Amino acid sequence: MKLISKQLLKKLLLGVLILSATVSTNAANKKKEAEEIPSASRELRAAWVATVDNIDWPSKPGLSVDEQKKEAIAILDRLKELNMNAVIFQVRPQADALYKSDLEPWSYYLTGEQGKAPEPFYDPLEFWVSEAHARGIELHAWFNPYRANHPAMKCEISPKSIVKTKPECVRKLGKAGYYWMDPSLQEVQDHSFSVIMDVVKRYDIDGVQFDDYFYPYSEYNEGKDFPDDDTYKAYTDKGGKLSRGDWRRDNVNKFVKRVYDGIKKVKASVLFGISPFGLYRPGYPASIPSGFDQYSTLYADAKLWFNKGWVDYYSPQLYWNISNMKVSFPILLGWWNSENTKGRNLWPGLYSRPEVDQKTMSLEIVNQVMVTRGMIPQAPGTIIFSMKSIMDKDSLNGKALKDGPYKSQALVPSSPWLDNKAPEKPVINVTKNSEDIKVTWSPAGKEKPFVYVLYTKVNDKWNYEIFPEGTLEMTKKPGAKEKITAVAISAVDRCGNESKKNVFTIE
Repeated sequence: MKLISKQLLKKLLLGVLILSATVSTNAANKKKEAEEIPSASRELRAAWVATVDNIDWPSKPGLSVDEQKKEAIAILDRLKELNMNAVIFQVRPQADALYKSDLEPWSYYLTGEQGKAPEPFYDPLEFWVSEAHARGIELHAWFNPYRANHPAMKCEISPKSIVKTKPECVRKLGKAGYYWMDPSLQEVQDHSFSVIMDVVKRYDIDGVQFDDYFYPYSEYNEGKDFPDDDTYKAYTDKGGKLSRGDWRRDNVNKFVKRVYDGIKKVKASVLFGISPFGLYRPGYPASIPSGFDQYSTLYADAKLWFNKGWVDYYSPQLYWNISNMKVSFPILLGWWNSENTKGRNLWPGLYSRPEVDQKTMSLEIVNQVMVTRGMIPQAPGTIIFSMKSIMDKDSLNGKALKDGPYKSQALVPSSPWLDNKAPEKPVINVTKNSEDIKVTWSPAGKEKPFVYVLYTKVNDKWNYEIFPEGTLEMTKKPGAKEKITAVAISAVDRCGNESKKNVFTIE
């Protein structure tokens, strides 16, 4: 074997050094470019889909399975069209189920008969979750923890309903047809907890939410107090010292914390949210001296739960105009924000009131979204009640949002107290021909992304698109005056953490 000459060896070493320097420079340039790419916007954009009384879905009881699916897909497609990213779907309107349950009967609002399964069989919640995720939309399961029956149900109560199986746990309210579980009973707390945890364990949901119904509004019982003389007496007979109001609040407090802790033990990434009545109580803040008192009427100590961090997000129902001098949207939002001592996400609920002129209402909704962005810039978001207010293609609310604050897509804000570790950046590959550029990507690491963000540099300006986890390619066809010089891909996990961006420069 001939020895390599010193001159040749020097050339080889120089080549290696040049190659190493080039690789290092390219890597440094890519890192620098990745750091310079503006990240995707962050904002929760959600709508409530109410099933009680068939408010939003299905449009009436007893629709065929195909009709139910068609309506569900239309709702999700509409959310996608409006660049919204979450749906709050009511799965338990009244101790019943819009999913397969061994604990409670099928909902009347689904089939027209409580306890009757869809025919041919399908699981609506499973369908909703799958179709939402296929569009990159989060699905939060909305539960009513204590309502046992609603007068909108026009059929016999199922023998499998808690009204019939455990009548000692339920109170009849007035003559309209309301039944309410007694929140003080351990058996009630255990039952509702089991129902919620059953869904958390079996379905790939992104969140669990309660609304403002804890102890019932007094009008449900014709203005009378909640009928719990017997259970309160049993409490005091055992030496209980709390006043009835404090005792009722304590019952709910224990349940709220139990649910939060229970969810975190099973699936930490599943968010727990509460949407309380928008005014905590009169005098909070001091500039609002009068109004409904949820603390002493619904026995909901919503301030305590927020202060303690027993939630991942709060959506107080701020259903008042910005210019309302008595109960003003920004004043209440500012007060709730001041109570956010644990740094949770604060995403107020908005209400498109049907009795208000559509043009006026749509402007108000847009302004409330913008006010929220200004007051909570680090992680804004809103939830609209309800889906039907934005469902119609001619809806002024929908048009105003899509042409205004929802013009581009957004990621759901992260929840760093649950998980702040970003996933691995995806692998990217680009092929180019004379007409278009094909970008493909694949996940890296063990964690399955929820969505991907594809960044594209066109004429030296970066833009982005958000794709669901199942989409792994995109073909870009530049316009006549467009030049694509780079693309990048990132992965976002279930807690909203975005990976580093993998950049591919196009020559």
